[in-house]
Amino acid sequence: MTTKKPHKANEKSAEKSLEKSADPSVVATTEKKTSRRSKKKQAIEQLPEEPPQEFLNREIEWLEFNSRVLHEALDPRTPLLERVRFLGIFTSNLDEFFMKRVGGLKHHVELGVQRRSGGMTPVQQLAAIRARVMADIEKQADSFLNVLQVELAQAGVHLLTWDRLTAEEQQLATTYFKQNVFPVLTPLAVDPGLPFPFISNLSISLGVTLRHPEKDEKLFARVKVPKIFPQWIQVRGPSSSPKQFRFVSLMEMIHHNLKGLFPDMAVLDVMPFRITRNAEIERDEDDVDDLLEMVAEELKQRRFAAVVRLEHGPNPDPWMIRFLMDELELTETEVFEVPALLDYTALKPIADLPLPQLRFEPWTPLVPPRLADEGENIFSVIREGDILVHHPFESFAGSVERFVKQASEDTKVLAIKMTLYRTGDNSPFIPWLIRAAESGKQVVVLIELKARFDEERNIHLAQELENAGVHVVYGVIGLKTHSKVALVIRQEQERVRCYAHIGTGNYHRETAKLYTDVGLFTCKYEFTDDAVELFHFLTGRSLKRNYQKILVAPINMKDSFVQMIRREAEHARAGRPARIVIKCNSFEEASVGRELYEASRAGVQIDMIIRGFCSLRPRVPGMSDRLKVISVIGRFLEHSRIFYFQNGKGNPLEGDFFIGSADLMYRNLLARIEVVVPIEEPRLRERLMEIFDVMLGDRRQAWEMQSDGSYVQFKPKPGEDDLGTHRRLMELTRSRYARALEEQGIEES
Repeated sequence: MTTKKPHKANEKSAEKSLEKSADPSVVATTEKKTSRRSKKKQAIEQLPEEPPQEFLNREIEWLEFNSRVLHEALDPRTPLLERVRFLGIFTSNLDEFFMKRVGGLKHHVELGVQRRSGGMTPVQQLAAIRARVMADIEKQADSFLNVLQVELAQAGVHLLTWDRLTAEEQQLATTYFKQNVFPVLTPLAVDPGLPFPFISNLSISLGVTLRHPEKDEKLFARVKVPKIFPQWIQVRGPSSSPKQFRFVSLMEMIHHNLKGLFPDMAVLDVMPFRITRNAEIERDEDDVDDLLEMVAEELKQRRFAAVVRLEHGPNPDPWMIRFLMDELELTETEVFEVPALLDYTALKPIADLPLPQLRFEPWTPLVPPRLADEGENIFSVIREGDILVHHPFESFAGSVERFVKQASEDTKVLAIKMTLYRTGDNSPFIPWLIRAAESGKQVVVLIELKARFDEERNIHLAQELENAGVHVVYGVIGLKTHSKVALVIRQEQERVRCYAHIGTGNYHRETAKLYTDVGLFTCKYEFTDDAVELFHFLTGRSLKRNYQKILVAPINMKDSFVQMIRREAEHARAGRPARIVIKCNSFEEASVGRELYEASRAGVQIDMIIRGFCSLRPRVPGMSDRLKVISVIGRFLEHSRIFYFQNGKGNPLEGDFFIGSADLMYRNLLARIEVVVPIEEPRLRERLMEIFDVMLGDRRQAWEMQSDGSYVQFKPKPGEDDLGTHRRLMELTRSRYARALEEQGIEES
């Protein structure tokens, strides 16, 4: 890379840095960071390497998962506008991967870490990631340019370049630009008096190469494409057909009108680009005085974190690329040429167009039959027996939200305790909890400030709740609180009784419409007593390690799972029924993986339903012959965690079922507070087994993992059910709801 001369504006800041370097406090901080990095490198190197013959590389397997997401955009069986949406989901996933994982790998390279994962060093992983990403973004672009745009146009949705607009549409677009966009734009040129501008994470910019008419030198300027406007502007003149949707991109509009931003300057070249910054900020919680202050400071640091990726449009100006690489301190391996759009998430307004024939059939979650009577007190229903809910097939509003809302209004309720990891903007839970506190109830909320990319929202919610008199706990130092638990303490005639909801998903109204999750409502004493003890641990740092029913990470969960896996192996060796089914989002915990390999060798049938990445190698002779891994991708994001161990029982429904918040990963089992709860009532176990049966029998949405880490999608045979998991579960929910209403003598509306 060529050596660049610093701009004069930057020379002063360099001088100030030299002055600061003599400050004893700065020296001490630097020494502390160096020591911390040394310890971190040592800790990483001490982790056992994952032999490639046993385990696959996590990063490559995650990219394999995202390729399955991309396939939904390529699959003609997926409705057209949903395919557009999946293009955006693929991009959003990849952005987060670069922010979280690639940044961390680059840090390992800087530390000189040589530990191998799945047979690859950090340097080799970065090279493999680049090759895989380049191949997938080529597929994505080809699908968008050559298939989806054509099919959209046939359906009356036109995504147009400027030169394909009619004269009337160009005039409308120009007027829109001058009245709305032009005043907002801030062109930033770079010269000795103007330093290189700050570029925010994932923002789209137009890089412009300029030449002054009286000087023979190139200048760089940057124009940010503002996010406050729709990224696709609908243009429709009076003569346009009402059945036609015609759009031009905001970036294209700005590009066409660039000369108005640089009067009398020669515009030599224009290139769209986007940067991605590292979200993995180095954190040392051992020395923290104020967790909220630490997270707030971390958010500021993340805004200015190192750039890990530069994406740019096709046919770039080599001079501009070199200029950006020098300024952003990047190498060629961190630069990605994107053949079509830089950000497919901007297509969301297109995917949301009111064209129901081009989208999935609408689904309105049904209220669980036992909660169908909205006038009935939910606590009396729970006293009649445990309730299992399955979202989004069953209503989140009619179950979980109703539980917390009624608790906030019920005069017999003494206290409400909740863990909040992600809850979303305008969450109904916040005003309900505030109302409960203001009415004299004791309200305790653990808000996880370190929930990735929700830190800012959670800081705001924590302060809002505190200001209303809610007892707020900011998580546990050194651990993330990822459990999903709500506890209601109610004064009843015979005694104080507790009611609990323990689930697999967040208390988040919007994701509950898109993520599949299960949750348990119970008032059984042995369960709720454990929940009371759990909150004592979260708020009072209780050191209790023995719970009656629930499994709590990092206290007893991993050991309990290992014991149950070993127990299945013993049953298999003794000729008793032995089976394990694990459904979760991701799997990578090596020691648990080895236990599963040993159980497979002992004769245990192991079915794993892992939506995301899995580091296990299934179907390897002599190691994992009886271990099968499938992944289900579709209109809903599979998020529930369900675990099953047959435990030698002849009747499979008498085995052990669990649901909870934990994936089988190192971070979940040993570095987070997670809760898993057993499901004991036979009718609820039947529901969980039904989910397993539907997913394992899926021949439409399911993919089977091969021993090399690749996946093959199942294809239905003639006469075989081709509905897929999500449509099948919709049908089962409808029929269950209709049967329940019929039994109660209620006509379905």
